[in-house]
Amino acid sequence: MTTTTTAAVTEASPEEEKKEEVPIGQEQNGSKESDLADAAKIRYLTKDNASFKKTPGNMLTVTVDGEETPSVYVHCSFPHTNKRIYISIRTIENKEIGMIQSLDDFPKETADLLEEQVKIRYFAPEITKVVKIKEEFGYSYWETETTAGLCRFTVRGGGGNVKLVSESRLLISDVDGNRFIIPDLEKLTDKEYRMVEMCM
Repeated sequence: MTTTTTAAVTEASPEEEKKEEVPIGQEQNGSKESDLADAAKIRYLTKDNASFKKTPGNMLTVTVDGEETPSVYVHCSFPHTNKRIYISIRTIENKEIGMIQSLDDFPKETADLLEEQVKIRYFAPEITKVVKIKEEFGYSYWETETTAGLCRFTVRGGGGNVKLVSESRLLISDVDGNRFIIPDLEKLTDKEYRMVEMCM
């Protein structure tokens, strides 16, 4: 029996910026000035200037300095390592409203609401056991036990669909856009590791 998982929302890739040529010797200073300028543009959201609420349709709304923006979503800077820090709040047009430095800076009720939105956006069951992996015609067919139950899914070969996001943490993206995590490769059995290694 196959467990159907919620499809993860694909993060939008930033548009490539056109870079001007910088005279030799000025690259470092120019880079620092650019970084400082970008940092100065960031609007930080705090418990004092922002409030959040969930609509009847389970969408997130934010009010910043008295101005309400409906239907916003969360975007984590570190979705696979720490989902509680540097969270960008964006409109559906991908315009950033502001940045939350840490959920710990907000009251528990607000932090819980935002954490729920993060979990919905970055839904990624953890694989607790690799039962079987079969490779055929450029695809691998996985049968696993996860924190969301028994899951069978298909992964396209290549393209970074099976990649390390830290020293031992593996992210797997299937053909339907669902994501799965192996939190620690070192905790796999030798048999499990050999199967997974063929796909890395």
